[in-house]
Amino acid sequence: MNVLRNTFVKSAAAIIVAGSASISVANAADVEHFSVGTAGQTGVYYVVGQSICKMVNRETEAHNLRCSAPSTGGSIANLNSIRSGGLNFGIVQSDWQYHALNGTSAFKDAGPYTDLRAVFSLHSDIFTLVARADAGIESFDDLKDKRVNIGNPGSGQRATMLTLMEAAGMDVSDFKLAGELKSSEQSQALCDNKVDAFVMVAGHPVANVKEATSTCATHIIDVTGEAVDGLIKQYPYYSYATIPGGMYEGTPDDVSTYGLKATLVSSTATSEDTVYNLVKAVFENFDRFKRLHPAFANLDPKEMIQAGLSAPLHKGAIKYYKERGWM
Repeated sequence: MNVLRNTFVKSAAAIIVAGSASISVANAADVEHFSVGTAGQTGVYYVVGQSICKMVNRETEAHNLRCSAPSTGGSIANLNSIRSGGLNFGIVQSDWQYHALNGTSAFKDAGPYTDLRAVFSLHSDIFTLVARADAGIESFDDLKDKRVNIGNPGSGQRATMLTLMEAAGMDVSDFKLAGELKSSEQSQALCDNKVDAFVMVAGHPVANVKEATSTCATHIIDVTGEAVDGLIKQYPYYSYATIPGGMYEGTPDDVSTYGLKATLVSSTATSEDTVYNLVKAVFENFDRFKRLHPAFANLDPKEMIQAGLSAPLHKGAIKYYKERGWM
């Protein structure tokens, strides 16, 4: 009798465990996973993506969404991947959002991406030129005959660098070496004396500039002149910018340069509910979000829903902004 009773208890327990497992699997299957393309792991874009996902994933039980933010090749790679269906969202420079929408510059062959949608803008992205102190570089023109890392193919920093070079009448053949290292690799290359300078477009402070300036003797160079003035006059997404003096070792004075906005984009293929819940997660945890990186400290929601946005806003974003009375 005891044997039969024990068998029954074990069988019942097994059924309960199996049932619980089925429920867990079912619940897991109900969760919608989506991705936010970022850039190199030492850059601010990677932190932005991880921060957005952190806010979304806090509320997974409420909205059944799960967010991941993989490291990618940067702005252009993100835009191409969204267009092909590989990513749901991407963090991109405002200039490349404009070019993707209109089918210009690096997107001329692909043509206008009319399904591109803006979600919100973020921090200012500043064009930054970091040089070894012993390289004899005091201006952008001094890069001629030097070893310069211009960035990996598909990155916004490389595309922005090429745009400035064209405006300045400069070509990659003017460099002794035109490096294609990712942003996460360029600081070590500079301090190992494999390159004389590197460029990047980022919110400050940024880890890889901090790494370079604290590891070897460097300084950050002013990027000014007719070429910069012409770009700002011609394109609405550029503006003058300053990197505060003392932020990095070797650069005690303010640096004059120019920049644009980092923006979060998606497409019409991403559902209204997904975009709505992402936006809601960020703005209803906004103080928490702003504490995740110094570059976020001065973010203003009313500026974020319009500054640097060339593509139409996604319907899911509009729904939330109207609820908040921002539109």
